[in-house]
Amino acid sequence: MDDMSEIYRRHAQTVYKFLLSQTHDPDLAEELTQETFYQAVRSIGRFDGGCKVSVWLCQIAKHLWYQYLRRHKRESPMPEAAPEAPTPSAEEGLLEREGKLDLLRQIHDLGTDAREVVYLRAFGGLTFREIGDVMGRTETWARVTFYRTKEKLRNGGTSDEE
Repeated sequence: MDDMSEIYRRHAQTVYKFLLSQTHDPDLAEELTQETFYQAVRSIGRFDGGCKVSVWLCQIAKHLWYQYLRRHKRESPMPEAAPEAPTPSAEEGLLEREGKLDLLRQIHDLGTDAREVVYLRAFGGLTFREIGDVMGRTETWARVTFYRTKEKLRNGGTSDEE
């Protein structure tokens, strides 16, 4: 159990950042982080060491996030984007002044793979190897996808490539 405490201490922040990049909800990310470690304790015997512990934990977290989405999709449809507020919040005003709100909208409008790579890299802080492992792809695929997406965003989303 001491080993699991050490694993939690070393990797909880990475798992939380990964989930926050997916959920955009700090409370839900925290809840799913706790569930991730609970599931990890239950299935530690199946961990074969074929990947880094952080990657294994993020795979569990991703699986729990998808379960959450499926479960809540049945209960009520999740909107693609939050409804526009008539007046921007203080945070939105700040982001808009800095030009970041437009960038976040462009990221939201990306294809699923490109959007997830950007979220995992920029907001989750994962390496390209970890992104490739989490998404079941190669490190090179993650690098190329991130580079092409970054160029597309830099050009204002005018590129035809996803």
